[in-house]
Amino acid sequence: MKVGVLTGGGDCPGLNAVIRAIIRKGIIRYGYVVYGIYQGWKGLMKEGLVRPLDLDDTSGILPKGGTILRTSRTNPFKVDGGPEKVLENLKKNNIQALIAIGGDDTLSVAAKLFELGVKVVGVPKTIDNDIWGTDRTFGFDTAVNIATDAIDRLHTTAESHNRVMVIEVMGRHAGWIAIESGLAGGADMILIPERPADLEKVCMLIKRRHERGKDFSIVVAAEGTKVKTPEHPEGMVITQDGSVDEFGHVRLGGIGNYVAQEIEKRLGYESRVVILGHIQRGGSPTAFDRNLGTRYGLFAIDLVHQGKFGYFAALKGSDIVGVPLADMAGKTRTVDDEFYEMAEVFFG
Repeated sequence: MKVGVLTGGGDCPGLNAVIRAIIRKGIIRYGYVVYGIYQGWKGLMKEGLVRPLDLDDTSGILPKGGTILRTSRTNPFKVDGGPEKVLENLKKNNIQALIAIGGDDTLSVAAKLFELGVKVVGVPKTIDNDIWGTDRTFGFDTAVNIATDAIDRLHTTAESHNRVMVIEVMGRHAGWIAIESGLAGGADMILIPERPADLEKVCMLIKRRHERGKDFSIVVAAEGTKVKTPEHPEGMVITQDGSVDEFGHVRLGGIGNYVAQEIEKRLGYESRVVILGHIQRGGSPTAFDRNLGTRYGLFAIDLVHQGKFGYFAALKGSDIVGVPLADMAGKTRTVDDEFYEMAEVFFG
């Protein structure tokens, strides 16, 4: 059997661990021919972006960040004739099964292609940890560790200068990175998309902290955090501009600056912002993400061998299980109230 594998969406630590596991077990255990599809879904709509992979391609890639297959945010269902091109190239390359590694957008495309008859399985990937149906996505642990390290480092400069430091981390729809890194790093305030930020309350808590002798504060804000205003009592999203990608997502960015400026304006405390950005998704994956990615890859190629298409690999407790791709459509795994209320104990 010829099996294709692609990585879509943003890059993520642990992708190469998944690819390595698929190639090695696919070739050694099942005798499959594995094809790499380069640049995500774009690779199935253009010529020259599909080639066979062998065991040599897995050499040394386990500790490397990024993806040897490259990636893109291409949505074939937003391109004229896109799905037809995908089906045509799968047939042309005689690829009989497909493994799509990616986040909600990539897996939603996989689900639609499955409905069109493509034999596809998925592997969930996102540092945001917001894919419904799985307890954990690989890449998240690495991102949290990077953000926590940054918070630890910023504590010393914040204290030295009596400043409020606002750290903006990734998290479009869910604040998992913010809540876990903020809690681990001892943040004095954590802002997440699930709860629109009341800046009056934020400033009140920071002022209370400073009045009891603490002349610095650490605020962690997820990029998708909404801000309550008189015009937007339900919360306003801070964006870079009005542009959107092929999946309809606006370019987020600016919540850190907005919050820092408001704190300084309202309280008079010197405030600075640090935007971690793509640093969170770069570099070598943690041991946890390498192992989780490996387990996902092994499970995905097993699903192919068993003919269980239309599923994606998911972590439930300590077990890897199959979840129907159709079940995750339109759903997001968000931070629950109980977790946030636990973090609130340490605010201010």
